[in-house]
Amino acid sequence: MTILLGLESSCDDTAAAVVRHVEGQAPEILSSVVAGQAELHAAFGGVVPEIAARAHAEKMDHCVEQALAEAGLALRDCDAVAVTAGPGLIGGVLSGVMCAKGLALGAGLPLVGVNHLAGHALTPRLTDMVAFPYLMLLVSGGHCQFLLVRCATDFTRLGGTIDDAPGEAFDKTARLLGLSQPGGPAVEAAAQSADPSAVNFPRPLLDRPGMDMSFSGLKTALLRERDAVVTLHGGLPEQRRADLCAGFQQAVRDVLVEKSRRAIAAYLDLAPADPVFAVAGGVAANGAIREGLQALCAGTGTRFLAPPLRLCTDNAAMIAWAGIERLRLGLTDGMDLAARPRWPLDTAAAPQLGSGKRGAKA
Repeated sequence: MTILLGLESSCDDTAAAVVRHVEGQAPEILSSVVAGQAELHAAFGGVVPEIAARAHAEKMDHCVEQALAEAGLALRDCDAVAVTAGPGLIGGVLSGVMCAKGLALGAGLPLVGVNHLAGHALTPRLTDMVAFPYLMLLVSGGHCQFLLVRCATDFTRLGGTIDDAPGEAFDKTARLLGLSQPGGPAVEAAAQSADPSAVNFPRPLLDRPGMDMSFSGLKTALLRERDAVVTLHGGLPEQRRADLCAGFQQAVRDVLVEKSRRAIAAYLDLAPADPVFAVAGGVAANGAIREGLQALCAGTGTRFLAPPLRLCTDNAAMIAWAGIERLRLGLTDGMDLAARPRWPLDTAAAPQLGSGKRGAKA
């Protein structure tokens, strides 16, 4: 039996969780505590890194105490402490890493640094004990990529966004249309009462082969459509706002479905015994996108798997589970574990365009 305490602080959710696993049995999430920061960033229209880092430093120890209490365990009952060591907002990542180091050192426990993206990518193993290899679409506020997951340490990127992630595009859309943050749920709610064909948005990169995506141009197209509506009506009528949301969401869905079709075809060429296409990340909670991907899988004989909504967004249970997988492979870290703002899962892949001077984010 292996029990791990996991810590997550890569963006604006401070989280701690305890996961227990007996080999041959389903993993158990004994506790999962998430302290959000939405109210702290609401006035700024997005996450402010300095505010997020301070909130993580203030909340992490309380989240750990609550997670251990809900699990009915003491720190000494755990086999190791796992923590997100990147990628993410460096102040937040650093807060979690330093807290984890203190806990591990004080209790004499091994320390396991986890790539945040690996946490998402291994979530299907936590929820359904999916066998390797499987195909993962990681789609969130900061990332969007197709990953072939061969084992807990072997990830091959088949394609990804060359600029903005879909979640970022949803947030920007919400700000442009005067909706609340986070933008994904707000845009989805508005789109439910609208016609997705009322506004024809572009579908970037669908005319090119491969599985790379682009969402930056969609934001620009939406800005122009909004300005045209405002000029015509002297403002932004509610129905036109809803139509813009529906059209934007449909464009994102169409891009993700078509690129997923290509990724699944490449994956099936490997002849996996039990083909599985899994999605994770905050945008995976979008109902319209899920429905499109489910229909796609049904037509290709591939099992569609999406974690419960609470495990789609950032959480520490996925970090604890990824820590268990690494611990069983003998992979631990010392007190020199560094917090990393950028940390690609597939280190052999060429950096995506727009990755910056410091290297690829993911």
